[in-house]
Amino acid sequence: MRRPVEDLNSFYLSPEGQVARRLIGRKLGEAWPDVRGLDVLGIGYCSPYLDQFAEGRRVLAAMPAGQGAEIWPADMRVRTVLIDEQALPFPTGLFDRIVIIHALEESPTPQGLLLEAARLLAPNGKLIIGVAARGGFWAHAERTPFGYGQPYSRLQLEAALRDADLEPLAWSYALYAPPLTSLLRWAGALEKILPRIWPLTGGLILMEAGRRPFVAHTPRPQKSIMDELRGVLVPPQPVPTSRELEPVSRDLG
Repeated sequence: MRRPVEDLNSFYLSPEGQVARRLIGRKLGEAWPDVRGLDVLGIGYCSPYLDQFAEGRRVLAAMPAGQGAEIWPADMRVRTVLIDEQALPFPTGLFDRIVIIHALEESPTPQGLLLEAARLLAPNGKLIIGVAARGGFWAHAERTPFGYGQPYSRLQLEAALRDADLEPLAWSYALYAPPLTSLLRWAGALEKILPRIWPLTGGLILMEAGRRPFVAHTPRPQKSIMDELRGVLVPPQPVPTSRELEPVSRDLG
């Protein structure tokens, strides 16, 4: 069962949610610093992160029916749609950038969700998916939305993307600091220090992927009817015996 949209909204208004929004948003901005002229889609609960892509040509938020939807953006120019996550109401190949957050972990059909994302991605488009990291602190914090559903390891997420005909391109962790109020003021510094001094898994895996390149298979040449008849109608030439073969010499220089 998905967390209702009210719970997600309340989390992002809390101190922990504001820290998560800042740190995850920073990673997304570093990956995609310029989306001018591009069509952007957020799947799941991405409204806290879509404002930074406002320069895109078209920016939409697709929220699963099991979660519920909210008005976004706040100026009432609504660009939110309630979706069936296995049948999104958009044409194939429409979006240049897709962000998926708070979607895969609680999806009843994760493979169907990824296949739909792959269908909507433009041939040269890119997708970033954020999922709770197995073994990370945030996956065990049930007061946050990252503590619900199925967390993933990096290899598990790569395999899930490839099964949906998506090719992983890059990955990163975010939310290294535990979700403790006493540590929130140090979250930014810990995000830079901990990965260097302690091989610790962050609370969130962010993975970028693109559509898997199509590999054309060259079909074997088919024999024509005349070729087949030729093998039947033309008597085969006799194979010379070893006595009839003349030795061939060649100067190899």
